[in-house]
Amino acid sequence: MTATNAYAGAAIVGVAESELGVTDQSALGLQAQAVVRALDDAGLTLSDVDGIATTGIPRFPAIQTAEYLGIHPAWSDSTFSGGSSFEVLTARAAEAITSGNAEVVVVVYGSNQRSARSRKLGGVLDPMQPESQFDAPFGPLSPVSFYALAAQRHMHQFGTTSEQLAEVAVAAREWALLNPRAYRYGGKPLSVDDVLSSPVISAPLHALDCCLVTDGGGAVVLTSAARAADLRRRPVYVLGHGECSTHHGFTQMPDLTRTGAITSASAAFRQAGLGPEDIDVVQVYDSFTITALLSLEALGFCGHGEGGDFISDGKLRPGGSLPFNTTGGGLSYTHPGMFGIFLIIEAVRQLRCESEERQIPGAQTAVCHGTGGILSHNATLILGADR
Repeated sequence: MTATNAYAGAAIVGVAESELGVTDQSALGLQAQAVVRALDDAGLTLSDVDGIATTGIPRFPAIQTAEYLGIHPAWSDSTFSGGSSFEVLTARAAEAITSGNAEVVVVVYGSNQRSARSRKLGGVLDPMQPESQFDAPFGPLSPVSFYALAAQRHMHQFGTTSEQLAEVAVAAREWALLNPRAYRYGGKPLSVDDVLSSPVISAPLHALDCCLVTDGGGAVVLTSAARAADLRRRPVYVLGHGECSTHHGFTQMPDLTRTGAITSASAAFRQAGLGPEDIDVVQVYDSFTITALLSLEALGFCGHGEGGDFISDGKLRPGGSLPFNTTGGGLSYTHPGMFGIFLIIEAVRQLRCESEERQIPGAQTAVCHGTGGILSHNATLILGADR
């Protein structure tokens, strides 16, 4: 299966994570570690790289990372859309290679937010976001209270329950127990009761409805399809891509139960010539359990408002009918500020049949769906591998 679109001249040929968890490394150091490992995975070196795509470093992300790596790229991109950035950047990189503007591009992210204690749970009075002055008097916690509002609305409108949301976290933990890279769980399973008995952070979301806070980095290497044929790994292709921005301030979200994934997924599936029924592996941003549920609906795996019932029978767990977030996701594997790049890394491993105990037999297609901002920006990638 090969792409026949604007990305057809490119292939993903290498992926890797840096150290994860609590690393006591700098963000740039984690980026460099991920890049070197991903290039080694591909059978390439830094001297081969002529393009870089990254974001998350406060100032001039691509320029700063390139200098740290000692490279002088002819093409770069620092598009920032939050957690969906790396689905966007991977598509941009594939387009650049297909158009001849680069030959080997590294998409990379790294954050040391756990070691640096840079993640805060607090209010939303932010001078860079003028609309937050209207939210602040109500005392929301950022960002969890906004996701909690979406969860409350879904519960009110469709009868979704906290037990159903907890099923997302339980499934994530079961996958994480199969993943030696997953953060800190050491064989401890999770039950729905465990989720519901964890502290309420912002009703109805409990602590175990919320993603981890870790250090970590990841990198994805793309090159021309012609060059990929001579490298050590089976190439993986971008079959389709779509994105959609719906709002910035959460109060401007048109419908708290519908995200822009409806638009981004429609575009990606149309380009790929596939539908949800053709997808073997699903990798979805799970900043909170409600994020995953809303995305499943918007991507077309179930109807609008049906997410709670859809996941209640354990279909997201290992052995279930929908292989979902097979690393353990942001809920139980890692979450260093933004998770989007790790969706791509796992999808590629699944399509190369390298996911060990987590491997989905015969996986040929994968969807990677990133969510940025506060349900604000959605980006969908459809990936496929030759067999």
